[in-house]
This record gives sequence, C-alpha cells and structure tokens, in this order.
Amino acid sequence: MSDEQHNGELYLPDNPKILKEQQSYLDLMYDYNRLRPSQDAQRQTLLKRMLAEMGTDCHIEAPFYSNWGGHHVHLGDHVYANFNLTAVDDTHIYIGNNTMIGPNVTLATAAHPVSPELRAAAYQYNMPIHIGVNCWLGANVTILPGVTIGENTVIGAGSVVTKDMPANVVAFGTPCKVIRPIGERDRETYFRGRKIDWSKLPLD
Repeated sequence: MSDEQHNGELYLPDNPKILKEQQSYLDLMYDYNRLRPSQDAQRQTLLKRMLAEMGTDCHIEAPFYSNWGGHHVHLGDHVYANFNLTAVDDTHIYIGNNTMIGPNVTLATAAHPVSPELRAAAYQYNMPIHIGVNCWLGANVTILPGVTIGENTVIGAGSVVTKDMPANVVAFGTPCKVIRPIGERDRETYFRGRKIDWSKLPLD
C-alpha cells in the first residue's frame, strides 16, 4: 500500500499496485451488498473481513459503498449506519462507540488539488476523518476530508461539514455551523416541546 495514501501527500491513485489491492476489498463489498437481510450472521462475518476494525454489536445496512470496501474504516462498539452509507475511505475513517449514522451519509477522505494541471493528471490526496463517541449524523450529511467531530455532537440532516466540530453541540447547515450547545433543555424535551418521561425510559 502506498505511503502517500495516508500521509496527506499528492499521489496517483491509478497505480497498478494500488488498484490490485483495492479490487480485492471491493469484491468483498460486492458480496456484502448481495446478502439477504435475513443473512445477518453472514453479514457480520463479511464486515469483520472488510473493515479495519469493528467493535461489538455494529450494523451497516446494505447497500454500503466504499472506495476500499471499508478496509480503512474503524468502528467502535454499537455503531449503526443506515442505508447508502458512502465511505470514501482512501485513508482512515474512525467512528466512535454508540454513533448513529442516518441514510445517504457520505464520509469523504479523498480530495483533489484545485490546480487544473494537477487535476488533469489525476493527482489526489487524502485526509483522515474522526467521529467521536455517541455522535449522530442525520440523513444526507456529507463530511469532508480531515474533519474531526467531537463526542456527543449531533450533525443535522443535509449538512456539509467542512471543518472540525466541537463536542456536545448541535450543528447544521451548508457549510455546517454550531447552532447551540447540548444542555438541560435536551434532558427535558425531545421534539417540539414533547416532554421526556425518564421514569419510562430505562437506560440499562
């Protein structure tokens, strides 16, 4: 595997050695996406082969799309990703415990220089993505190369995240911006003033 893939340097992704290795992981992803929903045991077995790391009780709904078949994706425990997760994992993507990912989310580590000459020659660079513990990415969120999202943070649906987001905030928009901290109001209500009855919600 090319060092340039993971150190942020410009490189050519069509190197035959890179493509040969990449193809083997894409074949696993192809197999994964053709399993029936009832074949959960086979799904789990394939995911363990596909991903760089996978904690306990993780689930990725099919179809799952990934440049390297998930080979550079690291999952903590209890990670759930809904339909059509796209992981542009030309370098590493780290997703913390208890994180939920909505449908049609894109995590893109790969980018190209603005220089027309370099783009015409197909140069590329990659920057890792880090998503903290207990985050929630809403539907259709896009996270760009090099972004870190702090623990407990919620990214609202449709957001394009171009820079790091701190922990314990609600953020959304294009480009994504911090809207407010997560606080006491979030312990009292959950949707348009609806009250949370903690006595009916065991957390064990």
